[in-house]
Amino acid sequence: MFFSYTHVYHHLLLCLLLLLLPSSPAAPGHWSLLLPTIGISAMHMQLLPNDRLIIFDRTDFGPSNISLPANKCRSDPNDMALTLDCTAHSVEYHIPSNSIRPLTVLTDVWCSSGSLTPDGSLVQTGGFNDGDRVVRVYKSCDGCDWEEVQLGLSERRWYATSHILPDGRQIIIGGRRQFNFEFYPKISPVEKAKGLPFLVQTYDEQIENNLYPFVFLHTDGTLFIFANNRAILFDYLKNQVVKTYPKIPGGEPRNYPSTGSAALLPMRIVEGVVAVVEVLVCGGAPKGAHVNAKNGKFDGALDSCGRIRISDPDPKWVMEKMPMARVMGDMLLLPDRNVLIINGGASGTAGWEDARDPVLKPVIYKPDELIGSRFEVQNPTTIPRMYHSAAVLVRDGRVLVGGSNPHEGYNFTNVLYPTELSLEAFSPSYLDLISSSFRPKILSIDTHFQYGKRVAIQFKVESPVDLNLICVTMVAPSFNTHSFSMNQRLLVLDGDNTTEMVGSSSYEVGVTAPHSANVAPAGYYLLFVVHRDIPSEGAWVHVE
Repeated sequence: MFFSYTHVYHHLLLCLLLLLLPSSPAAPGHWSLLLPTIGISAMHMQLLPNDRLIIFDRTDFGPSNISLPANKCRSDPNDMALTLDCTAHSVEYHIPSNSIRPLTVLTDVWCSSGSLTPDGSLVQTGGFNDGDRVVRVYKSCDGCDWEEVQLGLSERRWYATSHILPDGRQIIIGGRRQFNFEFYPKISPVEKAKGLPFLVQTYDEQIENNLYPFVFLHTDGTLFIFANNRAILFDYLKNQVVKTYPKIPGGEPRNYPSTGSAALLPMRIVEGVVAVVEVLVCGGAPKGAHVNAKNGKFDGALDSCGRIRISDPDPKWVMEKMPMARVMGDMLLLPDRNVLIINGGASGTAGWEDARDPVLKPVIYKPDELIGSRFEVQNPTTIPRMYHSAAVLVRDGRVLVGGSNPHEGYNFTNVLYPTELSLEAFSPSYLDLISSSFRPKILSIDTHFQYGKRVAIQFKVESPVDLNLICVTMVAPSFNTHSFSMNQRLLVLDGDNTTEMVGSSSYEVGVTAPHSANVAPAGYYLLFVVHRDIPSEGAWVHVE
């Protein structure tokens, strides 16, 4: 009897101690469902400077779940699913009102690319079938719809990458069986594509692994191009490779279909100069994974990241390990200078039915922390976002996430991962209510930035401000598809140490606009005042 009472006493004491111990903190970040359906599966996304999001999938999926307006049916004898289609395969999502408007695309936009031009128009390039040489323009205006330019491209572009250039044109690189690049718009009607042997060198027979190459504009005007497992610095004006980087350690492929992701890390401008330019490449699938997936064997995804200073005279890759393996993940630059890694699976590759094990937990990567403490696991979603998912940063600091359709058509039943039509938002922890008193609110700003000119920004913060913890960031809105955000770049603007109080809880900070189009191509950017790593709501500014 004595043993029995003692046992009960110890058990109760243990329970009491467990209740008194602090509970494990909840994972940061939170999710919200915006719309259960937008009618299509979000395969491509681009934010416009009027707070609208352009979303599209492909025209030959068959009928979508959203109708076109009356008398706007698409008649296409070349379509592989429906020659007469009265449903939309592109929509405009109006962020402030959380509403959808159907749009009309006439030719197939599947696996295409795009860039936002200096005037705020989306110029989208290529696609599949009858759309592979088409250029489509969507202007940032009320009631707009797609305008199509037949034969706007010299070559067929399917799985190609676009990047805006300092002169306002865009360069379109690669694509399936295209080992070349071209520009849009053309300088002359006879301008043709130019060969790029690097794309031949990085081509894995029958598997490719070099589609949707990762392309970033370096601050010297050249292009960093990563394909498969290696990279070059390319002078597109001279059609010349100016530097060859070491192969990423391990040699595993990182591009489609072994789809990893990449980001140009935030660039800090000091006295008009960006001294350090770094690229981060994360995830992907091992060699042979694509063939194995076709045979029903789903290899584990890669859990490694490679980081390289492309501005160094003798650059070397530094490898890091993610908390979890991921293929088909998206990497997005956040206004607080961190990187969000989101979406994807833990095994298999990109392609129809070729991936398994959804990774529901996003990860934050903190570039300024020491190795070993850079990754932070976030609160999970409940919706698998597999092949053909997309994600973009919007002005209020949220990340909108949509898509997932690993099938050749819309398929909602009797499959592992049904076609996903929903749109949800991930809110990083800087949007938590507990941070609201530290969050800046921009009061006034000249939205026209001239290169190298000083800009004064007035903002308000409810709590006391630490003037040493104020910075201003500027983010280019990107075109996101297939785990890569084209044209993505974040600049930490040069400050003049003149942050001062100008009223009750009001302050003014002076910054200098970027000095050249190599650092910031002309066009629209989202500007954020950041206090204690908590960004304000963004303001649209135009660099010119």
